[in-house]
Amino acid sequence: MSDGALAVVLLLVPLVAGVGSVLAGFLFARLGSAVVLRVAQPGVCVAVALVGLTGGDDRALYVAVALFGLFVGAVDAAMNAQGVAVERRYGVSLLTGFYAVWSVAGILGGLWTALANRLDLSLAVGFAVPAAVGVVFSLVTGPRLYGKAEEGHGPGAAELRAAAVRVPWRPVLVVGAAMGVFYLADAAISNYSTKFLEDELAASAAVAPLAYVAYQVTMVVSRGVADLAVRRYGGTRVVRAGGLVGLVGMCGLVAAPNAVSAILAVAVAGLGLSVVAPVAFSAAGRVDPTGLGVAVARLNVFNYVGFVLGAAVVGAIAPVSAEHGLRLAFIVPAALVLVIVATARGFDPAPRSAAPAPAPGGAVPQAPG
Repeated sequence: MSDGALAVVLLLVPLVAGVGSVLAGFLFARLGSAVVLRVAQPGVCVAVALVGLTGGDDRALYVAVALFGLFVGAVDAAMNAQGVAVERRYGVSLLTGFYAVWSVAGILGGLWTALANRLDLSLAVGFAVPAAVGVVFSLVTGPRLYGKAEEGHGPGAAELRAAAVRVPWRPVLVVGAAMGVFYLADAAISNYSTKFLEDELAASAAVAPLAYVAYQVTMVVSRGVADLAVRRYGGTRVVRAGGLVGLVGMCGLVAAPNAVSAILAVAVAGLGLSVVAPVAFSAAGRVDPTGLGVAVARLNVFNYVGFVLGAAVVGAIAPVSAEHGLRLAFIVPAALVLVIVATARGFDPAPRSAAPAPAPGGAVPQAPG
């Protein structure tokens, strides 16, 4: 598959995932997130298995990838809704830990890919095995998810419209720009690091996936201590330091002369860049006086924007040179990491007080007495 065709496939996933996430949101009000997750999670696994069965049929591949993206978007929305419900029930911060578990699963996926390549398994078998494991886990855990009644009742449309007026856009845009850059770099590493090592650094099919594994390992380590660092030094210092470390790692990837140095560079990039997203969501929460998640919802848009741009930018530049196309493409996310450093001050915004919500007709309710 050419770099251009691969870029189309990778671009298709976040675009369709956005549609799946929106559709899932409509279903939550009627069915609850648990029902959506119990259907979409096995759906992701089935779609993965179908991708492995497409062989050389490009049309079948695009259909399978679109199906994957649709289910991934639904899972993204549903699992976060479940995570918020769990966090609300226990009354302590838990979401960062859930994302660390996600990274651990990414490590296992990368190691399995390296092993499958080492054993020279077919693509169908290499995809079917983790897909089957995923279906089993989904069937086992599904009945234990929180039902609609346990999730609580969300705000109505009128309440959300009134809240949106009170949430400022500027601080969200500042941290959103940084988060978009993070996800652009993340998409470039996740989607293309294996191909870079194999095509341009002569790594074997068993070694090339280890760059993604190293990236996820350092993300787990960094996110495991990031909360403590933010409490002690503040979000601005942590994000600025993370951006600088991430810049070193991305520059090391661009300049890497061999596979080992590229793996180490990607690990350094993951160590620094992984703090951006969780601290960004925390900063967005502080500027939302309504407590209804309006700022967080706005910020989440930059997640998909970053992934789309990551696939598009790297995919557009890579075909320029047969020998060094991906190396040249990685220069763009490396340079854009400077945006994270420049916007770090916005990660310590002044909290907004919970002012009274406007009453119908625009009047502000008066306090009793």
